[in-house]
Amino acid sequence: MRTMDLATIIGIIVAFGLVFAAMGKDISMFYDVPSILIVIGGTFGATLITYPLEHVLGVLPLMRKTFHSKLGTPETLVATFVEYAIRVRREGILSLEPLLQEIPDEFFRKALQLVVDGLEPQMIQEILETEISCQEDRHAQGAEVLLCLGSIAPAMGMIGTVIGLVLMLKNMSDPSTIGPAMAVALLTTFYGALLANIVFNPMAGKLKTRSKEEALLREMVLEGVMSLSRGENPRILEEKLNSFLPPKQRKAQW
Repeated sequence: MRTMDLATIIGIIVAFGLVFAAMGKDISMFYDVPSILIVIGGTFGATLITYPLEHVLGVLPLMRKTFHSKLGTPETLVATFVEYAIRVRREGILSLEPLLQEIPDEFFRKALQLVVDGLEPQMIQEILETEISCQEDRHAQGAEVLLCLGSIAPAMGMIGTVIGLVLMLKNMSDPSTIGPAMAVALLTTFYGALLANIVFNPMAGKLKTRSKEEALLREMVLEGVMSLSRGENPRILEEKLNSFLPPKQRKAQW
C-alpha cells in the first residue's frame, strides 16, 4: 500500500509557483541555454567526479521515496500483524502463505516468507537486521549525493557568473555582446540557487526523514515476524508493536 506525501508535492508546487509568478509574464527572459549547460552540466559532471556512476544513478529511484512510502502507517502495520497472529493461532503458520502475494512491500513479503518457510527465529533476525542496515546505508549514501548536488549547483552558478562577467568586460567595445554576457552572469547564479534550495537540498532532507520512518516500519516488521515465528499471543504481539508508537497513536485491537 502506497501512501503519498502531500507535503512534498505541495511544497514543490508552492515554491516553483511563487518563483514563476515573480518572473512575470515574459518567462522567456529567464531562459538561457549557456547558463543551463554550465549549471546542470557542471553540477552533474562534478558530482560524477565525487561519486561513482552507479551511486549517482542510484539516487533517481531513491528520490521517489520523497513522494510516497509503500509500507503504510505504523497503526495499519500493528493491525495487520494482530490479524496474522490470530490467524496463526487458529490455522497454523502455513495459513499465511496465501497472503504473501497480497503484500506490496518486498521486505515485508520476504520477512513473512522466511517465517512460513520455518526458519529459526535467530536466523530470521540476522537476515532481516542485515537488510535493514544495508538499506539505511543506501539511503544515507543517496542523501549524501543529493547534498553534494545541492552544494555544487550554487558554485557552478558562481562560475557561470564569472564567465559572463569576463565575456562582458572583454567585449565592452561592442554593446551588442553586453546583454547576452550579463544574462549568463546573472542566470547561472539564479539556476544554481534554484536547484540547490528547491530541489536537491530539500529532497536530501526529506530522504533522511523518510529513511528514518521506513527504518521504524521495518523494525516493526522484524519484531512482528519474530513474534509470529515464536507463536506468541496476539495480545503480546500487539503490546510489543505498540511500544514503537507514541501513546496517542496506539489503538487497542481487542
